[in-house]
Amino acid sequence: MSISTELSSPHNHTNCIATALNTATQLCFERGVQLTAIRQQVLELIWENHHAVKAYDLLERIKPLQSAAKPATIYRALDFLIAQGFIHRVESLNAFIGCCNLKTAHEQLLLICKQCNDVEERPANAVMQSLAQEFQNAGFTVHHQAIEIQGICATCSQLNKDEEIA
Repeated sequence: MSISTELSSPHNHTNCIATALNTATQLCFERGVQLTAIRQQVLELIWENHHAVKAYDLLERIKPLQSAAKPATIYRALDFLIAQGFIHRVESLNAFIGCCNLKTAHEQLLLICKQCNDVEERPANAVMQSLAQEFQNAGFTVHHQAIEIQGICATCSQLNKDEEIA
C-alpha cells in the first residue's frame, strides 16, 4: 500500500484511518503500551489525508477536541507514535505522515510531491540493500535511515501534461 493519493480516482481516507487505528490498537495491546485518547486523535488526524502534517497544525486541529492541549501534548503523542513505528517524520518538511507498514521496523524512502504535497512511502528494497552494503563496507553503524526525494508525483505530472495539451 502506498501513501500516495490517486487524484484520478476516488480515495477513501476513512478506510486508511480505520486500518491505521485498528492496527495501532492491536499492536499497542500486544506490546503492553497505551494508545491514549490524545495519541489516537493525533494518529487519526495524521491519517486524515496523505499530506505531511506539521505539529502546530495538529495542535490547531486538536484544540476543538482537547481544549487543554499544548505543544508539549502534541510532541509527546508524536514521540510515542514514532517510537511505536506508527508514523514517520518527514525531516525536510518538519512534518509527519502515517506509516503504511505498521507491523515491521523498516527504512524509509519518501517521495514528496512539491505540487500536491502528497508523500509516498516506498520500500525500495534494492536501494536500501545497496545502502546497507555501503554502510557495512565503511564500517558505519546506522542509527536511523530515511531518504527523502522531492519532485513531482506521477499524478501531477500527468495533470501537467494534460494542461499543456489543452
